Amino acid sequence: MTTAFVYGIGLTELLIVLAIVLVILGPKRLPRLGRQIGSGMREFRDAITRRDDDRDDEEPSPPARPQLPAGDR
Repeated sequence: MTTAFVYGIGLTELLIVLAIVLVILGPKRLPRLGRQIGSGMREFRDAITRRDDDRDDEEPSPPARPQLPAGDR
């Protein structure tokens, strides 16, 4: 029995990828990378939440009229 993650990536493949990242970045830069990824995900989530909140407060705008090129007027 195998444990499958997203897109068929198993536990073994995930551990191999993490080991490669650790070798490339080193143990000193890995915590900083984790913090940067976490803060980026937090900012993204906050931006999406604000966008949804703003959309609820706004009145629907009329559809934009298509602009014709100058020669077709």
